[in-house]
Amino acid sequence: MSIILLFLAAIVAVVFAWLWRHGILAKPWLEVGVAGGYPVTDPSAARVAKVALGVFLAVIGSLFALTVSAYLMRASLGDWQAVRTPGILWVNTGVLALSSLALETARLAARRGDMAGVRAGVLAGGATAMLFLVGQLIAWRQLNAEGYYLASNPANAFFYLITALHGVHVLGGLAGLGRVTWRMEQGAGVARLRLGVDLCAIYWHALLLIWLVLLGLLTNWVGDFVAICRQLLT
Repeated sequence: MSIILLFLAAIVAVVFAWLWRHGILAKPWLEVGVAGGYPVTDPSAARVAKVALGVFLAVIGSLFALTVSAYLMRASLGDWQAVRTPGILWVNTGVLALSSLALETARLAARRGDMAGVRAGVLAGGATAMLFLVGQLIAWRQLNAEGYYLASNPANAFFYLITALHGVHVLGGLAGLGRVTWRMEQGAGVARLRLGVDLCAIYWHALLLIWLVLLGLLTNWVGDFVAICRQLLT
């Protein structure tokens, strides 16, 4: 439980740093710059959107932290039978990493004003994200064919729950990326696409980080790490 509390504290620290970086915690009456005798502020749409995304990611991180906590507590009971990790999960991890890399490429291209690079990165990121979801469904089918049914064991139920929960967030990201793609196909320029691409890239990086933590949990890396920490603290 202490590991989960530390993780939640880290999330709060990241959100605070994000708010500080984008000036949301600044006191406008102390800002430098006067127009007509009144302080000048810059509540830009980009700043508000990035802060909103940061808060949303903090909520998502808290949700997964609580899920991980429930997983670890339930795994300590005697009826827990670990699920065999399908090999395709490692392939899916590489595919999701490629998706994150593609959107980071699109993000950098948008900053350079390279429309061709933005298009290539956005399309590649979307295609690989959908491929990741297909790979997750294949993993489910493999486990189901081997007798790892949802109701057979708590470990099975948690595996399907965790991967499904992450998949839903990937689908949500695809919805946002689809909006960016639609605007791109309607002829929007790089300047109009820059914010959307930036937000999608940040979201994808967070999804990749969360998935790596979940993969470590499902392959028992997290359990081994917690056990080592407990030995060091005792």
